[in-house]
Amino acid sequence: MLTLLPFLAATLLGTDTLLVSPTWLSANLGQPGVVVIHADRDRAAYDAGHIAGSQFLALASIVVERDGISNELPPVATLDSVLESIGVGNETRVIITGDPLAAGRLFFTLDYLGHGADAALLDGGTPAWVAAGFPVAQEALTPGRATFTPDPRPDVLADAAWVQTHLHDSTVALLDARPAADYAGTPGSSTPSGHIPGARNLFWKTTLGGTPPALLDRAALAAMFKAAGYAPGDIVVTYCRTGVQASFLFFVARYLGYETKMYDGSFAEWSQLAGMPIEQGVGE
Repeated sequence: MLTLLPFLAATLLGTDTLLVSPTWLSANLGQPGVVVIHADRDRAAYDAGHIAGSQFLALASIVVERDGISNELPPVATLDSVLESIGVGNETRVIITGDPLAAGRLFFTLDYLGHGADAALLDGGTPAWVAAGFPVAQEALTPGRATFTPDPRPDVLADAAWVQTHLHDSTVALLDARPAADYAGTPGSSTPSGHIPGARNLFWKTTLGGTPPALLDRAALAAMFKAAGYAPGDIVVTYCRTGVQASFLFFVARYLGYETKMYDGSFAEWSQLAGMPIEQGVGE
C-alpha cells in the first residue's frame, strides 16, 4: 500500500509504476513513505557516493545456498527481518538502485513477498542520477526500523517439476537470461552449460542501452520478447544459472505487464536433477 503523497506525485509526473526516473526521485526524495535502497554485492559503489538517505542492502542478505544451489530465496521470516531493519514497511514505496542484477533480485524478492506493486527500479540507477546533475552523499544514515507484513505469492515461483510439466506447453515462454555462449553450451562457457529444452535465449543485458545504461523503451523490449518466442497471453518463465540474471529479466517482463514466473533453482539445479533433459546449441 502506498502512502498518498508519493502515489499522487508519481501520478502527476506520469511515471510508470515499476520504473521511476531520476527526476521523479528527486521530486519525491525525503517524502514520507519513500525509501531508497541501494542493492549491491558489496559496499564499494555505495560508499563512493550514493543517493542521500538511501540504505545499503547486500545481495547476500536476501539469498541463501540450498542443496548446493546458491542465490535461493531465504525463509520468509528472514527476509521480513532484513527488510524491516532497513526501513521497509507495509506502506513503503521502495525505490531500488545499485547494481542492476542485485536491484532486479530485490524487486523479485519484494514481488514474491507481496510488495512488488509498491516497488520500482530507478531507471539507469545511481549513474543516471549523477548524469542528471543530482548530488550524491558519502554519509550512511541509520534507518528507522519499520513493520513489514509479508504476503507471500508462491505463484511467481516455478520449480523444476512445474517447468518439466510445461516443457511442451505452447502458452509458456521459457526464457534463459544467460549469455548466449552459456545457453548454447559453447566450449569455454560457464558451467553448467546448455539449456532447458524449448527455452529461448534473451540475455538480460540486451534489455539495457545508452550511457549510462538504462532500460530500453517498451516497444523495443516487447519486440525482444516477441523475437524470443513470447506471444500475447503467454506465461513468461525466466531462469539463468542460479536465479540472479533471471531476476532482472523477471522485472522486465513484469514491467511490460506480462504474467511472469521465475525458476529460482534455474539451470544449476536442473542440470543436477536425474533425468532432466538438456539441449546444446542455439535452439529453435
